[in-house]
Amino acid sequence: MQIVSCPSCGAEVKFRSHASVMAVCEYCGTSVLKDADAVRDLGKMSAVLEDYSPIQIGTSGVLGGRSFTVVGRIQLRYSAGLWNEWYLLFDDGGTSWLGDSSGMYVITAERQVEGSLPAFGELVPGRQYNVGAQQLVAAEVRTADCIGGQGELPFKVGEGYQARVADFRRGGDFITLDYSDGERPVVYTGISITLEAMQCQLLRDVDAIERSAGRYRGKLSALDCPSCGSGIKYLPGMTANLICPSCHAQVDAASPKAQVLAAGERVEAVPTTLELGAQAKLNNQLFTVIGMMRRADDEGTQWTEYLLYGPRAGFSWLVETDEGWSRANVMEVWPEMNSPDVVAVDKANFNKLYEYGSQVVYAIGAFNWKVAVGDRTWVAEFANGQIRLAAEMTREEMTWSRSSPVPFDQMKAWFGASFRATRPAAPPPAKGRYKRAARNSIFVMLAVNAIPLLANFGRSWALTLLGALALYLPALFLDSYDS
Repeated sequence: MQIVSCPSCGAEVKFRSHASVMAVCEYCGTSVLKDADAVRDLGKMSAVLEDYSPIQIGTSGVLGGRSFTVVGRIQLRYSAGLWNEWYLLFDDGGTSWLGDSSGMYVITAERQVEGSLPAFGELVPGRQYNVGAQQLVAAEVRTADCIGGQGELPFKVGEGYQARVADFRRGGDFITLDYSDGERPVVYTGISITLEAMQCQLLRDVDAIERSAGRYRGKLSALDCPSCGSGIKYLPGMTANLICPSCHAQVDAASPKAQVLAAGERVEAVPTTLELGAQAKLNNQLFTVIGMMRRADDEGTQWTEYLLYGPRAGFSWLVETDEGWSRANVMEVWPEMNSPDVVAVDKANFNKLYEYGSQVVYAIGAFNWKVAVGDRTWVAEFANGQIRLAAEMTREEMTWSRSSPVPFDQMKAWFGASFRATRPAAPPPAKGRYKRAARNSIFVMLAVNAIPLLANFGRSWALTLLGALALYLPALFLDSYDS
């Protein structure tokens, strides 16, 4: 460990890692650059926004039998939200990064890769690219601004620092290409992981979060819309992108002072089966409906998606269509692409059903990414029995989700009186169903009697005609009642 004095305030600044070249003074926020035997003042570093992450400088854990400590952090914002990158120092001197976004975590470490790598400008989410000896799918392609930092870091960052990064996936494999410092990207490989799997210690508890922000993580709070003054329920730090239910203004609640991003357009309220704030216990976990959006495909068919949040379980979705209800969750491990029309999960094949474009036509409430009316997404759906997988693509990212049907009675049991739906009526019988059944039976009868007809045409034909009329005339009579 190297300890230096802050050039601005004189306080101690610690460099635990020999790979660290910069540290942010915890007392005055000055960026301190370590240069040979001297240190330089790079000016003030913006403080990170309170995002309610349980991780903090000093959090420790174990990964693959190696102990680590969190020694630094940068916070990045892109067009649809923000995320943290925590800098980890292992006891053996190695380092890694822990990506932290909406309660989902990915740990990566730098790796040398031979051969050519794709250029940043040619990357498109959903397409396959060669990264070293692997062929992976581009999952996210984004340009983000560094808006704050803490602790020590392995490179110089400050006001105006911009990150150009792309994430790639294949099954459980995860690779990030970082183009921030030039055309040849730095390669990081890693895996999705949980805090429990890393045996994390010294995490921030509820009391620590309350002291720093005045609110409990995961507890719904109310914010007055800066545009019209109406109350908006949201999860501080977890859902910073809000749409006012009254005036439909887009509100950014991530900043210390909520700001209106875009004025809402006058739209008619959409009746919904579930209201914002409705609660249910799913698998013994309490969930609250915090956001709702209505989407339409290119043919005009509409459906409703409800975003649920549970303090212990994170985010989940309920989808309401004309066919019924389903529950969906984002997949951390992606399906294997066997062909454009077949994907596999746990050795089970899912066949493509259809693909279509969709757009948001109505949205209210709180979301963990920026949502706006008019947002377009390309969707491909795959099925294996009643289980469905959906790949959704925008210009910046691709995600996979897995869904399964939820019976009407189960929805009623979950939400009780707040579930404002009547039992779906049985579909009306198809017109002409008796006539079609009779016609099919006649075809079968003709096929069975084909040889007798040829051998004794006159007599067999007469009997066959009588049998056909006996089937067809009653069918016409019964169909008249259906109409």
